[in-house]
Amino acid sequence: MQLTTRSRYGLRMLLDIALNSANGPVRIQDIATRRKISVKYLEQLIRELKKGGMIHSKRGPRGGHVLAKPSTEIKIGDVVRILEGHPALTECVNDESVCPISSDCVARRIWERATQSVFRELDSITLADMLAQVGQATGPAFPCC
Repeated sequence: MQLTTRSRYGLRMLLDIALNSANGPVRIQDIATRRKISVKYLEQLIRELKKGGMIHSKRGPRGGHVLAKPSTEIKIGDVVRILEGHPALTECVNDESVCPISSDCVARRIWERATQSVFRELDSITLADMLAQVGQATGPAFPCC
């Protein structure tokens, strides 16, 4: 399983919002500048994260984006599911119909267990856990993928 820029940039955006929202909503243009991600791409991700209940947006001159819930409640696995759908190591894990032997395939069961293991790990990490590590990082910006 390889995560796309949707998950990687979406997580960067959530971290940025968490780090910079102490003085109010965070503008998407500011996130784009700090994280070197295009505004248009961030706008696409914002829509998905809003639908997924991770972000609230406020319109107007003092508008921007804030986390919709505490960082301790935002699991990294949920962010990946919102932005990637339900990724799996192989196509047959989510859709048995792609292979005529899926229901009896020993390898499919292994891929399914491995996919579940990845998400158990991602679900055990919260945005707050990542924020705690940002303070320990060196360099001008938080290290991220």
